[in-house]
Amino acid sequence: MRIRISSILLAAAALILGAQTASAVTADELVQRAHDYLRGRTSVSVVDMTIHRPSWERSMTIKAWTRGVEDSIFKIIEPAKDKDNGTLKLGHEMWTYNPKINRVIKIPPSMMSQSWMGSDFSNNDLAKSDTILTDYTHTIIGQEQHEGKTVYVIESIPKPHAPVVWGKQVLKVREDDIYISQEFFDEDMQSVKILEMLKISEMGGKLYPTVWKMHKTDVTDEYTVLDYKELHFDVDLSDDLFTVQALKRPLR
Repeated sequence: MRIRISSILLAAAALILGAQTASAVTADELVQRAHDYLRGRTSVSVVDMTIHRPSWERSMTIKAWTRGVEDSIFKIIEPAKDKDNGTLKLGHEMWTYNPKINRVIKIPPSMMSQSWMGSDFSNNDLAKSDTILTDYTHTIIGQEQHEGKTVYVIESIPKPHAPVVWGKQVLKVREDDIYISQEFFDEDMQSVKILEMLKISEMGGKLYPTVWKMHKTDVTDEYTVLDYKELHFDVDLSDDLFTVQALKRPLR
């Protein structure tokens, strides 16, 4: 009888361990697929960005080119006074260009937590957007429903010694690989800010989150909204597009 009970306990332990391993693998796959779905092999987009504060609001239109999960270049199209201001991201390094002074500045580590173009997105949000794939351990902690589809709630904990600023992140990924939200927590595990996908529409040949909102967790009247106007995937982009020289080149 003792041998039989031990065998049952061992079998139960193996099932639990197997389920945990399967969940971890599934969580990793979900995050990878969602990230790939969001960016594609390459992409070209035009996005309206609105920065809202209690006493003012500012809008600009940005054109963006991305390649893989690490490289991107952003340039302001409108308003005219800001046209051709740009940001280049290669890996985890970033440069900005201001045409008024005709100067390229490499962003030092000390400035990575600062706001990007005065928005609720930081330089770090852009430069380390892909570290969620490499620097975190993912676990499915729940499920929800969104527009009739299953949404997986994923807790992402930094790996030991990972060079990240967040204590953890909580992602919500729909079963069709669409991000629903991304919540950022500090080292004390207090929620700091949330990125929400407010609208999912057909764009770029597939369903895509076309309206994004980033805001501090405990503040309702300060936020930044990204509204996609154009989106194209798997466009042939030349290598010289992702260079400092291209950052200085005016848009035609």
